[in-house]
Amino acid sequence: MGEDLEIIPITKSTLREAVKSNKFWNDEVAPLPKSKATWLLQNNRIEEDDYCGIIAVEKGKIMAYILLFPDLINTVEKTVEKVYWMLLWWVHKKYKDTVLGTYFYREALGLTKSRVIIKSFAEEVNEFYKKQPFDVLLARERFTLFFSVEPSILVGRFPKLTPFKPVLKVLDKTVAFLVRNKNNWGIKKRTAILSYEYPQSIDDKLWAFIAPLCKDDLILKTQEYVNWQLDHKQYTQVNPGDTFPYKSLLAGLSSKVYITNVAVKEGEKIIGFFSYVVNNKEFNVKYFLVEEEKKLAVIVDALMEHFIKEKTSFIFTDDAILAKKITEKYSAIFVYKKIKKALAHKTLSLTLGHLSFHNRDGHFF
Repeated sequence: MGEDLEIIPITKSTLREAVKSNKFWNDEVAPLPKSKATWLLQNNRIEEDDYCGIIAVEKGKIMAYILLFPDLINTVEKTVEKVYWMLLWWVHKKYKDTVLGTYFYREALGLTKSRVIIKSFAEEVNEFYKKQPFDVLLARERFTLFFSVEPSILVGRFPKLTPFKPVLKVLDKTVAFLVRNKNNWGIKKRTAILSYEYPQSIDDKLWAFIAPLCKDDLILKTQEYVNWQLDHKQYTQVNPGDTFPYKSLLAGLSSKVYITNVAVKEGEKIIGFFSYVVNNKEFNVKYFLVEEEKKLAVIVDALMEHFIKEKTSFIFTDDAILAKKITEKYSAIFVYKKIKKALAHKTLSLTLGHLSFHNRDGHFF
C-alpha cells in the first residue's frame, strides 16, 4: 500500500467534524452525499463513539470506503441489541488487486466487534463470504419490475446494440406510453373511495397505524426512528443542467431524487401506508403496510396510481407479496428476479424466530 495512504475510522463525532470542515466533499468522488451524512448525524440511536465507517485517503482522494450504519435489533429473547449494517464496501481500481480491500474488511469487523449484518452483496464477493464466519440470516428474492424497454439496461447487457441506442430510446418512450395508458385504465375508478395524505413526518395518529405492523420487525421501530428513516432532507437534488458538485459512492444525489410518504385513507380511517423514493426512472418502495388483507388489492392500486403519475419506468422492491400482486394485476414488460442473501456474523448468533426481515429493514436509500 502507498506511503501516503491514510486510514481514518469514522465515528459519529468525527463525521460531524468532517461535515463542518467539508473534509470528504472537496474531491470529485465523495463517500456519500453530504445530505446523507448530515441526516445520519440526526439519528439519536447512534452514539458519538459509534463507528459509521472507515475510509482510506491518499493525497486528498478516496481510495477505499466501508459504510457502517449502527442500528438496534429485536431478538427472539425479546431484548434489544446494537448491530452495524455493512452497506457499502468500495476499493479504488488502483488498489483492486492489493490487500487493501481485505484489510479494510477486517478493520471494519474489529471496530464493530464483529456485530455486523449485511443486507445484500455483489456476486463478485460471493465466494469471499462463503469462507467468512457469517450465517445466512435470510435468502429472499429481489424484484425489478420493468414497464418500459430501458435502453441503458439493454445496451449494458448486449453491447452490440449500442449503435441502435437512439432507435431504442424512441421505442422506449412509445412502449412506456402504451403500457402506462393500459395500466392506468380503470385505476381511478378503483381508487375513487380513497383519499391520500402526504405527511412530511409521522404524527401520533399515523404512528398508531404503523406501530403494530412493525412490532415484529428485525429492526426496532420507534416513531422517532421511522421519521428519521423517511426524512426528505437526506437527498440532494441537483437542478437539471447544473454541474454536480461531486460523484457519490452512496446513492442519494441526483437531478431527480426525492421521497414521498403516502397515508391511504377510506373515509377518516387509515387503511394503508407506503413510502417510495424516485431516483430518475426508478421507483424504489421503502415501506408498504396494509392492516387488513382484504384491503391489499386497493392499496396496490393506490401505489400503482402514484407510480404511473410519477412517470417512472421500473419498480424496485424486496417485497414478494407486493411484486406478485402488481404482476397479477398490471402489465409489465419484464420482471427481473434475483436471490439476495442477508448475512449475520456468527458473533451475533442471530436467528429470526418470530421476527421478520422486511424490505424496510436496513433500507437507507
